[in-house]
Amino acid sequence: MDKTVYMSMLMDFYGELLTAKQKEYFNLYYNENLSLAEIAEAEGISRQGVRDIIVRAEAILNETEEKTGLMKRHAELLGQIDEAQGYLRQMAALNQTRFKNPLLLELCNKTYDLLEAMRV
Repeated sequence: MDKTVYMSMLMDFYGELLTAKQKEYFNLYYNENLSLAEIAEAEGISRQGVRDIIVRAEAILNETEEKTGLMKRHAELLGQIDEAQGYLRQMAALNQTRFKNPLLLELCNKTYDLLEAMRV
């Protein structure tokens, strides 16, 4: 996975653990694609100062994921949801061709929708 995408995902999961300044510089660097020099100039600090803040933010996010594994688990759950929804589509198709049971189709659709709601 691309580092920018990975870091942005970590920020989504654990961003509240960062200070306001860390969040701001992290966002400017990773999401707004500004260089360290551009951030430093806009903020009136050294390029090294900006880098230190961003590196510390990265460390906090990475360490938190290493300890909790929440983002990894979330990705695994999304994969399991996809798999379960695939099974539901197969069951609904089988129902349409063999059983033609409207209740079974309704249950498949409701379960599919519940799984979809779990994605959030």
